[in-house]
Amino acid sequence: MKRDPSPTELPELPAQPISQDVLREKYLKTGESTEADLLRRVARALASVEAEPARAEWEQKFFDNMLAGAIGAGRIMSAAGTDLQATLINCFVQPVGDAIQGRDDEGFPGIYEALREAAETMRRGGGVGYDFSRIRPRGAEVRATASQASGPCSYMDVFDHSCSTVESAGARRGAQMGVLRIDHPDVLEFITAKRTPGRWNNFNVSVAVTDEFIRTLQAGGDWALVHKAKPGGSLVAQGAHLRGDGLWVYKTVPAQQLWDTVMRSAYDFAEPGILFVDTINRENNLRYAEGITATNPCGEQPLPPYGCCDLGPIILTKFVRHAFGFGGVPQFDFAAFARSVATQVRALDNVLDLTFWPLDQQKKEAAAKRRIGVGFTGLGNALAMMRVRYDAPDGRDLAARIARCMRDAAYAASVELAKEKGAFPLFDADKYLEAGTFASRLDDALKQDIRKHGIRNSHLLSIAPTGTVSLAFADNASNGIEPPFSWTYRRKKRESDGSTSEYDVEDHAWRLYRSLGGDTTKLPPYFVSALEMPAAGHLAMMEAVQPFIDTAISKTVNVPADYPYGDFQGLYLEAWRAGLKGMATYRPNDILGSVLSTTPETSERPPEKERRKTDPMRSVIEKRPKGQLPAVAEKVEYWTQQGRQTLYIVVSFMPTEDNRERAVEFFMPVGQSGESQQWITSSMRLLSLAARGGFLDRALADMRKVAWDRGPVRLGTYAKPDGGTVPLWHDSEVAAIAYAVQNIISRRNGEPVAELATPPTPATSAPPAMAGAKCPECGAHAMIRKDGCDFCTQCGHVGACG
Repeated sequence: MKRDPSPTELPELPAQPISQDVLREKYLKTGESTEADLLRRVARALASVEAEPARAEWEQKFFDNMLAGAIGAGRIMSAAGTDLQATLINCFVQPVGDAIQGRDDEGFPGIYEALREAAETMRRGGGVGYDFSRIRPRGAEVRATASQASGPCSYMDVFDHSCSTVESAGARRGAQMGVLRIDHPDVLEFITAKRTPGRWNNFNVSVAVTDEFIRTLQAGGDWALVHKAKPGGSLVAQGAHLRGDGLWVYKTVPAQQLWDTVMRSAYDFAEPGILFVDTINRENNLRYAEGITATNPCGEQPLPPYGCCDLGPIILTKFVRHAFGFGGVPQFDFAAFARSVATQVRALDNVLDLTFWPLDQQKKEAAAKRRIGVGFTGLGNALAMMRVRYDAPDGRDLAARIARCMRDAAYAASVELAKEKGAFPLFDADKYLEAGTFASRLDDALKQDIRKHGIRNSHLLSIAPTGTVSLAFADNASNGIEPPFSWTYRRKKRESDGSTSEYDVEDHAWRLYRSLGGDTTKLPPYFVSALEMPAAGHLAMMEAVQPFIDTAISKTVNVPADYPYGDFQGLYLEAWRAGLKGMATYRPNDILGSVLSTTPETSERPPEKERRKTDPMRSVIEKRPKGQLPAVAEKVEYWTQQGRQTLYIVVSFMPTEDNRERAVEFFMPVGQSGESQQWITSSMRLLSLAARGGFLDRALADMRKVAWDRGPVRLGTYAKPDGGTVPLWHDSEVAAIAYAVQNIISRRNGEPVAELATPPTPATSAPPAMAGAKCPECGAHAMIRKDGCDFCTQCGHVGACG
């Protein structure tokens, strides 16, 4: 690549449209027009809890540190310093007890009390994680009503619907994590529940796996499914019995059979995730004061009841000097990074005193332990800028050095803060530093300081997904600990008038390399994306970094569609042996989706509104064309849970000046008057208006997104890469009919339906993107698990955790 012989600094890259849009729409408030305005607001808010004489000094320090790359998580950047009564905390864990109302015999809130508390938390902008294991299993005895329990999965349905209903502060869609223990009698239902289309759409789910289960699995033994609640008479008659430890054994299953159910579901459906709860609790600095059974929705924070995620990532690319060898040997500025970490600790500690708390219990929990989560983002890009591969030993070694530097700087800063403001109230030096805890592995000098002065924060480190924060503040740097997912992609954005705008989004390191004269058509080997590296490369990076993180890491291990099932199972067992605290994977397949084809873009595309003016297929037709129009009548057969359904659709076409035919009118012949046909008739009228208005494709895409609660609808087939076909399923009758209409139009013009839904993609050397669940923004089946959250590979939409 070309190099300036004596540069003093890297060129400043112009802001990407995506970054400007996200910054403006999600983070800038009234009166703010620049990123600096926003940072000043946040810095002033964070400094407001300092003693009056020091506020101005700390405001400037916080401001400078954010400019240097130490930002807050999304809630902090959005709400700090505003009049919103919204929390600055991204996520919480909500306890759920084994009672309907009030509190159960262990003091945990009953199911509907927990539901109320969770709804209030989400209303104020927080995501919520739950452990549903305390709820008695299906078929357990309920003495008060002389009935049998319906089990935790049925109540998760209620929590899921509540999440759909509650609009979070700032229009942030609620996010939830549901956890169930591997020994809960309803664990099999829990594992397979999300295979039902539409069920638990607002939940990530994870199984809490114990060391005892893994040892039983390795020994080839049987596994007891147990609960303290007494089973009903029918279950007792089938063999349920009371065990010596006071727990009821509902049934016993081969451990391998249960594990296969978990693994097959993860292999085919990307869920459930796995939590290694014994590792989590064994290494917990506060194992003497709390037990942890759940995590936040993205999994980077194992938390006790009412625990919170007070997060602040530091953008690692900001600390790389001489990127790609520009002007000298690439170096990571560890000294500057350590200073930034120290200031970030104080900023996040102040958040705990500044934020609005949805619940008093959350406030008390935070005050007693002062948990925070300093982390980083942009690791994948930073390694490329240092000219090392993410999945190579030198890449892992550098990542471990960065994580260790962050650990030592954070713990040292918290000790200094304790000298000034006091240790967290539950601090007990002997128990905090006893063998086995994370803190016991700190350097001896640092442990001596902790023993002497105390420490301000019980936990200090967490590597979380950064979602839109990376887009807005890091120039689309690689997310969290992840490698880049792709070097470029095209984002589709819906405008207020129903049209869409499209623009390209570029990876930060990729565009920096290009700006320095690098050839992006022949990237050097240290440019490696998530889809190009083996699964072992993902796992090895987690193994390298986890020893220096006192909570956990949110990361998805991407594996190819043909990844062997046996090797897939081995990844989870290796993660347990390595001491990781959890594991999540994604494998594209015929159920979740396969590989999206990409079409190189050879010329500049005018804005959407301009195309509508000039494209004869999309220009506005003021009135219905007069005279007779050519038409197509088609019989449509599809299958619902009620069996085969049949209807007829007529589509009228109008010739265009470029010798194509444009659909302008849709209707159904009279006589089809069933319930379904009535709404279809209404839909045909609306489609006719949309067709003449020039936005038929958008209307059909919207219809393809409609879901109902009556089960999937089968219509059409999907062609697999090997030449075979599988049935195509839709989320509702509306979606299926929209697909049928798309087929009619495409056959008339000789254009495959798939091309109607796939946006043009710029010519790049990036690997093809994977497809999956339906995107709520663009309607494409392109939502995958990335960085622990939902990400659309077609339009770039980031899910709730961003």
